[in-house]
Amino acid sequence: MDEARVWVKEIKENISKVLVGKEKVIDLVLTAMAAKGHVLLEDVPGTGKTMLAKSLARSVDASFGRIQFTPDLLPSDVTGLNFFNQKAGEFQFRQGPVFANIVLADEINRATPRTQASLLECMEERQVTVDGETRKLEEPFFVIATQNPLETTGTFPLPEAQLDRFFMKLSMGLPSHGEEMGILNRFLENQPYDKLESVCSKENIRKIQQAAAGVYVHPQLIEYIVSLVGATREDKEILSGVSPRGTLALLHAAQSYAWIQNRDYVVPEDIKTVAVPVMAHRLVLSRGYGGAMTGESRIEKILEQVAVPTEEWERR
Repeated sequence: MDEARVWVKEIKENISKVLVGKEKVIDLVLTAMAAKGHVLLEDVPGTGKTMLAKSLARSVDASFGRIQFTPDLLPSDVTGLNFFNQKAGEFQFRQGPVFANIVLADEINRATPRTQASLLECMEERQVTVDGETRKLEEPFFVIATQNPLETTGTFPLPEAQLDRFFMKLSMGLPSHGEEMGILNRFLENQPYDKLESVCSKENIRKIQQAAAGVYVHPQLIEYIVSLVGATREDKEILSGVSPRGTLALLHAAQSYAWIQNRDYVVPEDIKTVAVPVMAHRLVLSRGYGGAMTGESRIEKILEQVAVPTEEWERR
């Protein structure tokens, strides 16, 4: 599937026309998309979270839905609702913005838990149920949600069930001096985002997902993944470790990341790279949920403690 890798490269180059110095974050977002997962971007305002999501959406010739989460947003504003069409003399369904291939859930933690919960079925089962009728969402279906961790007034923390449905939780991070200089020079006279054009179709995304799913994982590396997850459940600092959904996410993330790195087999470094963004946000710590940094430190410690297997990792 060399052609599929060309599509991924073109998407990365397209996004890099807008964002400066975020290659690793872009790689991980594309890893999540290739693994059919969803991404939560958490960082301070103004770091480019929304721009990353919009640039990805514009790079793919697919439908795009944007939901600006606010305290007064209703579940029907997300999923859609049945209304009575007087002209037709019957009830009809009006689709919500979640009926799209790429959905941007902007500032998701500003909405009430009831509205946040309207995304649970969409993200896990790729379907929407309104008034007892279930409607399938078109593949590919990819949710990118953003939230600002420092704003506490008017925000609602995401429940554990919602966090567990996010394949990865990522942070953009503040730019370095050189990167910020690059941002100013790039946006000095024009807006690169306005000139972005699609370089990949939604059918191509499906082929990318199929290719990534075929990456070989050595049995010892599968055991390594299980050992890492098991360590989160035995750690005294952690009340609730990674769920089986998280174990599967770690496996698929390693496969997709290996494929993004132009390999058809997983190596231990792939697992280590995706371990923190896949597992840290799924932990419930003994002192309460302490945020990404605390969760990250626990996963990093576990990575140091669990022995890394050594083997020839290619398929024999």
